[in-house]
Amino acid sequence: MKKLVHLQFLFLVKIFATQFLTPSSSSFAASNPSIAPVYTTMTTFSPGIQMGSGEEHRLDAHKKLLIGLIISSSSLGIVILICFGFWMYCRKKAPKPIKIPDAESGTSSFSMFVRRLSSIKTQRTSSNQGYVQRFDSKTLEKATGGFKDSNVIGQGGFGCVYKASLDSNTKAAVKKIENVSQEAKREFQNEVELLSKIQHSNIISLLGSASEINSSFVVYELMEKGSLDDQLHGPSCGSALTWHMRMKIALDTARGLEYLHEHCRPPVIHRDLKSSNILLDSSFNAKISDFGLAVSVGVHGSNNIKLSGTLGYVAPEYLLDGKLTDKSDVYAFGVVLLELLLGRRPVEKLSPSQCQSLVTWAMPQLTDRSKLPNIVDPVIKDTMDLKHLYQVAAMAVLCVQPEPSYRPLITDVLHSLVPLVPVELGGTLRLTR
Repeated sequence: MKKLVHLQFLFLVKIFATQFLTPSSSSFAASNPSIAPVYTTMTTFSPGIQMGSGEEHRLDAHKKLLIGLIISSSSLGIVILICFGFWMYCRKKAPKPIKIPDAESGTSSFSMFVRRLSSIKTQRTSSNQGYVQRFDSKTLEKATGGFKDSNVIGQGGFGCVYKASLDSNTKAAVKKIENVSQEAKREFQNEVELLSKIQHSNIISLLGSASEINSSFVVYELMEKGSLDDQLHGPSCGSALTWHMRMKIALDTARGLEYLHEHCRPPVIHRDLKSSNILLDSSFNAKISDFGLAVSVGVHGSNNIKLSGTLGYVAPEYLLDGKLTDKSDVYAFGVVLLELLLGRRPVEKLSPSQCQSLVTWAMPQLTDRSKLPNIVDPVIKDTMDLKHLYQVAAMAVLCVQPEPSYRPLITDVLHSLVPLVPVELGGTLRLTR
């Protein structure tokens, strides 16, 4: 509104300047410095003095123009007041805006799914930051078949994730959290608050929540292919994931992380990125899930936060000193990249009392071009351009550097991955047949 008023004021000033400071009047004053003041004084304060017809006609024209400007200025002022009043009215009626920006990509295919839920009897409530659908727990119980074991599709730290069939056989995922501790309640509240503000094609979509004394529920979109952990380390052992599909999953994950780090205000650190928290839809599009441990930088601070995460993915500086930054997520991403590359778990048991870190085992071989092709996941061995293989290995090495300052920003990783992913999968690589 202030900007509009300012522009209108400048417009009036410009009209005034062009009409009253004409070249003829200014040159007349310049050539007759002693006459101009007297002439102006006489015509203003001595209306009885007769002047020539040219001067009288010019005075009448100036009077008409002045009257026109006064009328237009008054009208403009009235319009501005009406607009300002309407703006104040709309501002009072409108809900508080979400401070975190929208996603960089367009509406996801899941928007149709959300609209189909409108017929379900739910109560729409709002938090201070965003909107959340409030489900009735009995509706969710019915949708999951009474939380039957056969409908379990995942396991979390405080409960299970169930496949649910909502209205018109619409599929969803329901995470049931047993409120056995204050920590479980905090994670539930944290996840709902964060996901209610976040909309991005590579972040899991929150459909709603429910809360009771003994249990809480988070309702997400259903990801038909399960988690990356299931695909890599489950019965199929990664057989459905080609080299290019793995690079696409890495790129999708990097895009999700970049949104959290660079586009959210304040920035969000996921703090528990791992292959089991990267979910895949029917087309193997990857989305980051499980925001119970995520923190907003500047709100909770980023140093000396209580240690949380999963062994094998936790960055050394966070594990040893409690220092948490966005580079902690970059380290975890590097471990996921190694899983995609090598097909191994982040921590492997050598014996009942001894474990081996994937980073420790792989690091010496990742930088040796003669050894690297031999440790690649057998499912994808000899299926990629060796130059691309070396590039991905170099990225992984940089991401898992012990010193955080040596790790790249997730934006840099993203830009390095784009040329390795085919155009049809969201990158810029053009394959030659």
